[in-house]
Amino acid sequence: MRYGFTTGSCAAAASKAAIYMLLTGKEKNSITIDTPKGLSYTAEILDIKRSENEVSCAVRKDGGDDPDVTSGALICSTVSLTGTSSKAAAGDAEDGSTKVNDYTVIIDGGIGIGRVTKPGLDQKVGEAAINSVPRQMIEKEVRDVCDLFDIKENVKVVISVPEGEEIAKKTFNPRLGIEGGISIIGTSGIVEPMSTQAILDTIKVELNQRKALGFDYVAISPGNYGLDFMRDTYGYDLDKSVKCSNFIGKTIDMAKESGFKEILLVGHIGKLIKVAGGIMNTHSKEADCRMEIMSAIAIKHYTPEDTVRKILDCVTTEEAAKLLKEFGKCDEVMNEAAVRVCENLNKRSGGSINVECVLFSKELGELAKSDNAKSLIEKMNSEG
Repeated sequence: MRYGFTTGSCAAAASKAAIYMLLTGKEKNSITIDTPKGLSYTAEILDIKRSENEVSCAVRKDGGDDPDVTSGALICSTVSLTGTSSKAAAGDAEDGSTKVNDYTVIIDGGIGIGRVTKPGLDQKVGEAAINSVPRQMIEKEVRDVCDLFDIKENVKVVISVPEGEEIAKKTFNPRLGIEGGISIIGTSGIVEPMSTQAILDTIKVELNQRKALGFDYVAISPGNYGLDFMRDTYGYDLDKSVKCSNFIGKTIDMAKESGFKEILLVGHIGKLIKVAGGIMNTHSKEADCRMEIMSAIAIKHYTPEDTVRKILDCVTTEEAAKLLKEFGKCDEVMNEAAVRVCENLNKRSGGSINVECVLFSKELGELAKSDNAKSLIEKMNSEG
């Protein structure tokens, strides 16, 4: 599958081309930068606008074969020289900039770039959502050109994305407290197709943000069904919870690393029954023994063999749960499953996190919850 390049790489390439055109007066239709991954990126330069005092241009984001919502968007950079300020001369650089060799590169966000409104993210509250590595990339490429021409004036770089505000609605940014647009991100400069790491990075960011707000407990759920269940059943604010996708084990690892003490896991029986069997990545390509686990627990609770055989033939856990309910064994089996989920995740954390859980079905509603799940929910709802 084909690699792509991050919004950070696009912003750095556009900035390099813009400063080159500003300083030389010559048009530049392509530019090459080095990514942190060590791969070169040659970008086509688009939408060039030149004046005596500033130049703006754009690079179209190419996410490769990764289904990235920012693919196709124009990542724009507007560069200008701002003269030497007294602050720069005194060594006191502006926010979001670094002073080196008597001039400062000031990096900010324009239209379509989000602003940070909550703590715990890569940038401080109030800053443009241009992460640290992209800022370093932009500054390096701008300085490389400036140093060729022995420029000593301060340089202002404004990154913008015309479609950014609309694109951001399809991202995690609204949940993270990044308002008004997308983030300029990337640590390697490269977009890896179907990147698992990108999902894990997002989970880590959400956990860090929750911790930065002063909480040592968090609600997690594999997907939207769980988040909706928490809202509809317990009135819990979805923006306070973390969607962990299939990576339940990895999320526990990251929560432990971040110092969380309590976790509430809320999930559909189709996902959590796997965790009851010790499966920590619930994606179907990793493992699918849902009916076997349900059947094993059912046998322990003296469910008749004929019913167990029917469970093994079920296609969905919803169907299996209804069979158990018809025979009057649903509560026993689901309660046992909840106990096993908590035991397996507490073991995963090495005993450093107390994990509680709630299991539900779309058709049957809440199936079971662990002993202290209710008190943890009440504590979460008391946050205000």
